[in-house]
Amino acid sequence: MAKISVIVPVYNSEKFLEKCLNSIINQTFKDIEIICIDDGSSDKSLNILKSFETKDKRIRILTQKNMGPSCARNKGLEIATGEYVGFVDSDDWIDLDFYEKLYNTAKKYNADIAVGGIKRLKSYKWKYHLKIEKEEFTDDTNKKFILCDVPDKCYPVNKIYKLVKLKQFNIFFEPNVYFEDRYFTAQALVYLNSLVTVPNVYYNYWTNPNSIVKTKSEKKVEDSIYTKEKMMKFLHDNNIHIIHEIKKFKFFGLTYLKIKYYRDKKEIKIFNTIKITV
Repeated sequence: MAKISVIVPVYNSEKFLEKCLNSIINQTFKDIEIICIDDGSSDKSLNILKSFETKDKRIRILTQKNMGPSCARNKGLEIATGEYVGFVDSDDWIDLDFYEKLYNTAKKYNADIAVGGIKRLKSYKWKYHLKIEKEEFTDDTNKKFILCDVPDKCYPVNKIYKLVKLKQFNIFFEPNVYFEDRYFTAQALVYLNSLVTVPNVYYNYWTNPNSIVKTKSEKKVEDSIYTKEKMMKFLHDNNIHIIHEIKKFKFFGLTYLKIKYYRDKKEIKIFNTIKITV
């Protein structure tokens, strides 16, 4: 049994897949299994996966007809054997010490979830989308949401989770729905007991204008409303007090001031670098 199962849903990612897989197979943490699910790709993605499989025996390839990332991730969860499980999208990549730092910190605190930072590349410029500045452990559910900046950033990919806990509470991704990350992340933060933040390590993604989320459709608008309402009802039913309102102030397209109102406090960010909590 591997210490971490890494699940990679793949769909028409030939331009980015090698960079993604190289960042996983070259992790400083070696005790991983890499489960790649080809979701009916029509490009050379499956060929790339097979070439990597010959180089690294930790890679397992599954194929399915195009059913979306939720079904691909769920298929990976069904066969994963790791103590912890993580997700990497096939057009993203991770720091080479990403899983080493997350796993070691999770074990240090016996945490059910370990969380790293997120960096986004857009127009050749890096932006810290979630910057974690210190190691912090909590088993308080509301605090878990604040530390992960949820619901503003409902990412499942910058975390590792105890696999047995996900299965205990039957936490999977809803099929055939866009923005499925929201409800999965909310359930994980509520049902898994404890969480620890891990500074100075990042999950990296770039804004792909051709990605599933970025391309627009009526269904995506409907699913966005549906998943947000479903998540908010779940949080309300579980008495989770999260962000009530976010206000952004911009000048020439640059956000210079962001104010988040929580139930009992206010967080002010100036140019996304100076943070004041009152």
